[in-house]
Amino acid sequence: MTTILQINSAARSQGAQSTLLADELTAKLQQSNPGAKVVVRNLLAEGLPHLDDATLGAFFTPAEQRSADQAAINAKSEALIAELQAANIVVIAALLYNFGISSQLNAYFDWIARAGITFRYTENGPEGLVKGKKVFVVSARGGKYVGTPHDSQTPYLKSFLGFLGMTDVNFIYAEGLNMGPEAAGAALASAREAIAAL
Repeated sequence: MTTILQINSAARSQGAQSTLLADELTAKLQQSNPGAKVVVRNLLAEGLPHLDDATLGAFFTPAEQRSADQAAINAKSEALIAELQAANIVVIAALLYNFGISSQLNAYFDWIARAGITFRYTENGPEGLVKGKKVFVVSARGGKYVGTPHDSQTPYLKSFLGFLGMTDVNFIYAEGLNMGPEAAGAALASAREAIAAL
């Protein structure tokens, strides 16, 4: 059975265009994969802590030496990784924040990027261990940045996801959402056309 993991990373709990379009994309993917299981990870509600002494200490302490608190931190990280590994298709709702990703998505990445678990270093260089996924990134943007030096989000996501082994990454953009009603309407229409074409 196909499993679709949708990761919502907006800082707004209501009305985020990236989330709304990701919902539409996931619904379209469900139509193409009858019986697919959908798992939604809401990073705003999740409230994953940013890396700190306690989290890093837990990650780098050998399992047999971890305290109860450290074991709980590792269990959370490993549950997120297991959820990702179980997915065949990953949908990431990633609004462009200050030319990058939200702090929520950044924290999530920090919790799943684990040496020896989701990637490893070999004599030939790094190897991603999260393989066989088809990834869709829905990126909603206030302005128009694709193909410009200001679009640091796209190469970063390709690089990070590829580092973990996810190289089949497809982007759907809704650009110009804050450039007036006409531009916003065109942006949403363009994104929906891309979704419908899948």
